[in-house]
Amino acid sequence: MKINPERIKKILVIKPRGIGDIVLSTIVLDNLKEHFIHSKIDYLVESFAKDVLKNNPLINKVLTFDKSEFILKTILKVRKEKYDLIIDLWSNPKTAQITFFSGAKFRIGYDYRGRKYAYNLLGTKGRGDKHSALHNLELLKPLGLKIISEKIHYYLDENDISFADNFFISNNLSDKKVIGIIPAGGWDSKRCPKEKWVEICERLLKEFDCKILMLWGPEDFSDAEFIKNKIEEVILSPHTNLNQMAGLISKCSLILANDSGPMHIAAALKVPTLGLFGPTSPKNHGPFSDKSDYVIKSDLHCIICNKLKCPFNKECFYEMNLDEILDKSKELILRDD
Repeated sequence: MKINPERIKKILVIKPRGIGDIVLSTIVLDNLKEHFIHSKIDYLVESFAKDVLKNNPLINKVLTFDKSEFILKTILKVRKEKYDLIIDLWSNPKTAQITFFSGAKFRIGYDYRGRKYAYNLLGTKGRGDKHSALHNLELLKPLGLKIISEKIHYYLDENDISFADNFFISNNLSDKKVIGIIPAGGWDSKRCPKEKWVEICERLLKEFDCKILMLWGPEDFSDAEFIKNKIEEVILSPHTNLNQMAGLISKCSLILANDSGPMHIAAALKVPTLGLFGPTSPKNHGPFSDKSDYVIKSDLHCIICNKLKCPFNKECFYEMNLDEILDKSKELILRDD
């Protein structure tokens, strides 16, 4: 199906959740802008994720819906916008229905069983060994686009930057090497145990002339507080929203994080990022940046199990090599200097 770029005025990209997945999906934006020069690009996400995109100058509008929202309400919201082209980067049963009833002339989604009815342009069936970011580009192939960029995007506004600046000044961090630790993880099995984080922080403080900043969200506070109570030198960040946390991340010299949304934000902000991996594959889900690396105990019998809860004792984290973490941290900091 041939598409005249001049006739595409409005594009909708669908990626409802999670935080990291939405960050990685922004890899499509530069490529769409280059090909559809006269188009406006909107996004459809779940309400909780709006802040991931709200400062992005490449996006015209962010439409939102709630997970429990009656699907007809979402469909009517999308139809009202009169999109010419919809790119369903999620392609699950619900987003397939939204796409099918959108009224858009061109509808692109993945070639997944039971959902092909919704699309008149199809991408691949599976991800294979591709990174999740690059998998998003598969849906641009049916459009015949030339891929000119593999950049992911995250933007801060002046308030977020000012918040971070003020925190660093008030805690005497402005002229220091600050290493940010993010104990977050969407699944329990992706969370490095707090006791292991204590070991890692102790080694970082011993090896580097640095300050440790513990960055946390509501689900991570108990772990963050535990680490702070064990190591007096650790600085606990204040309660933040997502973009305030991103502001703090942007001022760090290095971020160490589990596989999580904030890890992908750090990579998008071009902050040196070291991901700690156990149940998920760093080849598919690692920090997507030339200033990043990962650590994984690849010889473990159960590694990359993709289980939401560890059936054993989180050996993938407890047995992770501290020397490897330190060596890769040093290399990332030196690479950025």
